[in-house]
Amino acid sequence: SSAIGVKIITLFAFGRENWQRPQEEVSFLMHLLGEQIDKQFFKLHEKNIKICFIGDRSRLNTHLIEKINKIELATLNNTNLKLNIALDYSGKYDIIQAINQIRKTSIVGEITEDILNSFLLSNPDPEPELLIRTSGEMRLSNFMLWQCAYSEMYFTNTLWPDFKASELDKAITWFNNRNRRFGKTSEQLEN
Repeated sequence: SSAIGVKIITLFAFGRENWQRPQEEVSFLMHLLGEQIDKQFFKLHEKNIKICFIGDRSRLNTHLIEKINKIELATLNNTNLKLNIALDYSGKYDIIQAINQIRKTSIVGEITEDILNSFLLSNPDPEPELLIRTSGEMRLSNFMLWQCAYSEMYFTNTLWPDFKASELDKAITWFNNRNRRFGKTSEQLEN
């Protein structure tokens, strides 16, 4: 991915709403994540990829938190690519936690976009330029609601497990052919 100019990838691994799924499924997903950290994530470390987890860790078991802390610490200084894993995350939660963190500071007066941005879990990363939604779904599913205000959205019927490099190439090609205006008209961009 870094070869095609991608510097940051954020994967939505587990949403806050996913806790409502059957307990057996939640347990399986958490166990699977722990296995992937052991089996795959250290291979990513060998490729100089920095791994960060964003979301609420308070509901995770201590064994999984230990694994998360270990891989984050091991990859802290890696520079090839940054991989964010959104775990127990939702866009609404992110905005609310940012507001609550701001309330705990000495900031007075009007809260600006820049101030709110600085307290979001994705800080200091830039806003995503491209959001890829797999599985034929046509919704954000409560993912990075604030940050994706001007993201280009690519929808594919391909299921996540089948999303390979060729599918990513299609999405990047589509993105590279977009005219990103950020609310401006085409004429304003030309001037």
